[in-house]
Amino acid sequence: MVDQEKIQQAVRLLLEGMGEDVEREGLLETPQRVGRMYAEICRGMDESASEHLSTTFSIDSDDMVVERDIQFYSLCEHHLLPFYGKVHLAYIPNGRVTGLSKLARTVEVFSRRLQLQERLTSQIADALMDDLGAKGAIVMVEGEHMCMSMRGVSKPGASTATLAKRGVFEGDQALVDEFFRLIGK
Repeated sequence: MVDQEKIQQAVRLLLEGMGEDVEREGLLETPQRVGRMYAEICRGMDESASEHLSTTFSIDSDDMVVERDIQFYSLCEHHLLPFYGKVHLAYIPNGRVTGLSKLARTVEVFSRRLQLQERLTSQIADALMDDLGAKGAIVMVEGEHMCMSMRGVSKPGASTATLAKRGVFEGDQALVDEFFRLIGK
């Protein structure tokens, strides 16, 4: 649970540490705004993908289900700066499918936390396997990290790609190739 009062206290200290006057008109409400912002963008801390993926429907097919270009926004746990991009995912049903919006909600659950892109990728793949009982899952995340774009090495536009394969995707290169063809990569 996000403690907005603690965040507000920390923001006041941060502003003071930066040499700002926390009583300046433009900063008077900043601690409260930042507290509300963190409650919103870190709401995935209090959510479970299982809640969303528990709604399933019977299906006679085991054809690949693909959803691509799911936009996400997250915060790097190392610098508390945003990273954002797209998630492409697929799974092979094992007699049950979930609603397509539930896949996007699953991405939201994990991206709305302090995060590493590598962990985000794995968590989504694991949820598809564990909560859907899928025969296989594959997840590709493409992200731009503000900690690389606006500080440090300062390379805006650099993209990081991560991939997680589970179940039948681990040993079937033709299936992996079909996934990449379907997402246009």
